[in-house]
Amino acid sequence: MSTTRPPELRTRMFARVLGPFLVVFTATTVARASDMRKLLSDFDSKSALPLVTGGFLLLASLVIIGLHQCWRGAPAVTVSVVGWVFAVRALLLMAFPHAFMAAADAAVRMTALWVSGDVVVGVVGLYLAYVGWKPVTSPSTPAPTSTPDVPRAA
Repeated sequence: MSTTRPPELRTRMFARVLGPFLVVFTATTVARASDMRKLLSDFDSKSALPLVTGGFLLLASLVIIGLHQCWRGAPAVTVSVVGWVFAVRALLLMAFPHAFMAAADAAVRMTALWVSGDVVVGVVGLYLAYVGWKPVTSPSTPAPTSTPDVPRAA
């Protein structure tokens, strides 16, 4: 008995989690756009917070990278790219917290660009949520061409 799952199922499972997460997170940050500068300064003022947050983000990204090694098809590529982007962000946040926070602050100051980027990430999240939660159509089996209970003539 095999315990491995087909790659398509694994992609769907990751898409079910990542899609809604990206949608909710980006919608929340866009809705709270006026609070982002204060949130960033509060986040930066606690020296341990970037390290701990980066550590948890790195752990989550390594789970995605380690368990999803499929690069066939748009949904699979999207899930894998999200995992790698999370890993790079986590490493930058842990290794260079001040540079990361300066870049984040500069991005938040360019509100239109930052919100546009968030909308793109939200659309990716909607796509992953759709891929993850859409009903799976089972392949139809062809009708038998002959009845199995009739003996064949020799």
